[in-house]
Amino acid sequence: MSETCAVKKVTEITPEEVARVKEWINSAEYREKNLARTATVINPAHACQPLGAQLVAHGFEGTLPFVHGSQGCASYYRSTLNRHFREPAPAVSDAMTEDGAVFGGQNNLHEGLENAYNLYKPKMMAVFTSCMPEVIGDDLNAFIINARNAGLIPQDFPVPYANTPSFNGTHIHGYDAMLKAIMADLTTDKKVEGKNNGKLNLIPGFDANTGNYREYKRICNEFGIPVTVLADISESFDSPLDGTYRPYPGGTPLAEAADALNAQATISLQEHASKETIKWFSSETEAPVEVMPSPIGIANTDAFLMKLGELFGKPVPASLKDERGRAVDAMTDAHQYLHNKKFAIYGDPDYLAGMISFLLEMGARPYHILCSRGNKKVGKFLQALLDKSPYGEGCQIWINKDLWHLHSLVMTDPVDAMIGDTHGKFVARDADIPLIRVGFPIIDRVNLHRSPYIGYQGAINLLTSIANTFLDIVDRTCEDKHFEMMR
Repeated sequence: MSETCAVKKVTEITPEEVARVKEWINSAEYREKNLARTATVINPAHACQPLGAQLVAHGFEGTLPFVHGSQGCASYYRSTLNRHFREPAPAVSDAMTEDGAVFGGQNNLHEGLENAYNLYKPKMMAVFTSCMPEVIGDDLNAFIINARNAGLIPQDFPVPYANTPSFNGTHIHGYDAMLKAIMADLTTDKKVEGKNNGKLNLIPGFDANTGNYREYKRICNEFGIPVTVLADISESFDSPLDGTYRPYPGGTPLAEAADALNAQATISLQEHASKETIKWFSSETEAPVEVMPSPIGIANTDAFLMKLGELFGKPVPASLKDERGRAVDAMTDAHQYLHNKKFAIYGDPDYLAGMISFLLEMGARPYHILCSRGNKKVGKFLQALLDKSPYGEGCQIWINKDLWHLHSLVMTDPVDAMIGDTHGKFVARDADIPLIRVGFPIIDRVNLHRSPYIGYQGAINLLTSIANTFLDIVDRTCEDKHFEMMR
């Protein structure tokens, strides 16, 4: 007969002690200790380099993302994209294990390239790395040359590659590295002296909102400007459901990308997510290469449209002027719901810059601005935006801090709402404030990636989401006498 054995806990923690600690982590004393923390990262507001590289690969026609590294790493990138878009993110891995860590990953890469080429028949494979091959120093250039010489892939088959160590940088750096590698590979010997194909190369930067891509193309179409979006994920992650599975829907046509150095102009809309790519374009073409702020809000959209008109000698279309008027009208109608409200925002530098600009336009205060990977230049870049408006006074920029740092900030110096991706929901719940979900990844709500937040329509969308969130709170919490039909 078996007897039930009682398990004695190594440490007994009383309910009173749990309550004490719960209260303490919201205190000023704990905040001081938390903000002094540097050796540990808790819930960072960024992803790793290879994820950004995979997003780029999905943005080109017939391209198969290829992870040179472990299967577990590849599963993380794919699942994060799956959960955000609720669409397949097909990619392969050469599944390096312990033997690859000891002897190098060439055998894995060669077998993977041969199998993927024959099984999945892509038009291009974009190879990028995870931590393991970077730590041991795998030479991707030599490995790929050897694969061609061994006849595993055709000599003329494009296999651009990028080194994207997960332990360094973030998803925006992986995005930049992979985009530069693809463009350098596809445009080899394609530059024609004196040729101007009349097109615009548009680099959105790391942007996981398919609605934004469609909005960019619509704006260019209103101008009558032919545009090549580098890299275009609008169909890759938002293609029609018609009963047929297509492993490579959409993407920038490879022939268009190959002709990019003959374009009339190039515009990047995320400075920090395209630094190396922009340097490469600037060195390879005599055509104008411009870096603009993400067109979030009125002023940034104005600047983008004026630059388009300047580069292509076209006036701003009347249809877009009307959109601007409607956006300004919407902001006028709803400004009182955002005026002087405090917000905590977190994310990439360019995304933060756009949100700061939009909030300041609305008379709101981007009070806590958290960038979990940055430097002094990023801090100065963001501070310059705050200095342009009286609503930026007293707002604070937190560089190289994570979302647990943000927990201490909003608990000791409260805000009215947070704006950012899903990972901030824990902080928002603890602080009992709303989280307006914008950015990447958003994995606990549906279809938000289909609504643009750039351009004039995007300004209306952002404003509507934020203002109605505050009105919902009023309806839930107000006294009966204030629960009326007019506001």
